[in-house]
Amino acid sequence: MTTIIAPRVHDLGGFQVRRAVPSIQARSVGPFVFVDHMGPAVFEPGHGIDVRPHPHIGLATVTFLWSGRIHHRDTLGSAQDIAPGDVNWMTAGRGIAHSERTPQLLREGEHPLHGMQTWVALPRSFEETAPAFHHHPAASLPQQRRDGAWLRIVAGRGFGEEAPVKVFSDTLYVAIDLDPDAELAIEDSHAERALYILEGAAQLDGADLPEKHLVVLDPGTRPVLRARSPLKAMLLGGEPLDGPRHLWWNFVSSSRERIEQAKEDWQQGRFGQVPGEHEFIPLPER
Repeated sequence: MTTIIAPRVHDLGGFQVRRAVPSIQARSVGPFVFVDHMGPAVFEPGHGIDVRPHPHIGLATVTFLWSGRIHHRDTLGSAQDIAPGDVNWMTAGRGIAHSERTPQLLREGEHPLHGMQTWVALPRSFEETAPAFHHHPAASLPQQRRDGAWLRIVAGRGFGEEAPVKVFSDTLYVAIDLDPDAELAIEDSHAERALYILEGAAQLDGADLPEKHLVVLDPGTRPVLRARSPLKAMLLGGEPLDGPRHLWWNFVSSSRERIEQAKEDWQQGRFGQVPGEHEFIPLPER
């Protein structure tokens, strides 16, 4: 019996973000502890996203776009645009801060944005690893085109391919585009799996799926995804977490005490400075 999760919708001034994980039905899927669907949106000239510097520990952030462009900066000195089909993988480990903004050039005209941002909890043995940032251009990702299906392995392994992105546990993260009437059998290669339907009319084993919802798949099954219209979906999951995780604001850890330390470190400015940035998001009051 599959579980269908309706995300919580946050309106950020005309730009919608849907959060499917964590939820009551799924605190995590494989190593994924946070699943956000951004857009689709079209920004007017002069507008865009401006996420001021903010901190992370104990996780990796993964950004993947279908349209638009975001400029990433972090305390390591990284400065990188992410374009559609690229992967930005930022390992927070013991601590990093970053900002995400629409590039200035794009703001001169109307521009779209559509993507997914997820957090992958690091295994306990890697929670305090050194922070790192890696960018992988779209052309570097394994791809398959067959029978009306276009598969891109964003991170981890899937459909006989493995992405160049360094992961810390067995991970499944695959972007799926299907033409109308195309079908795809979802392999049972990972213990935990879910499908997020971004756009289009979809069926799973003949049953209709709602758009912009997360569908948690039963272990060991090989359901067939069918597109009744052009379809965009993300298949995600992997091996289960090696224990419970605490989430508070942008911090993920197996230890509550470690999160308290991260709070103090952010307030005291110990995460460092993001070059080129003069703002930051203060620690929430609760």
